Amino acid sequence: MKKLIVFMVLGITLLFAKVDLNSATKEELMKIKGIGEKKAELIIEYRKTKKIENEEQLAELKGFGPSLIKTIKEENK
Repeated sequence: MKKLIVFMVLGITLLFAKVDLNSATKEELMKIKGIGEKKAELIIEYRKTKKIENEEQLAELKGFGPSLIKTIKEENK
């Protein structure tokens, strides 16, 4: 029973975990609404040269407009 509770808590934590834009894999980034394979790859390339301090920095990338950045912020609370 104790193992089941630990497993459930871990599962819930992972379900609502914040995605770290600086270390997330392509697959993890793609779990954010509005980010597909190409946008995930853009983020990965961008962070090779700059640390992402906040979601607003993504505006420097092609295809990351205000509405997408707002969605990312809301989903990544």
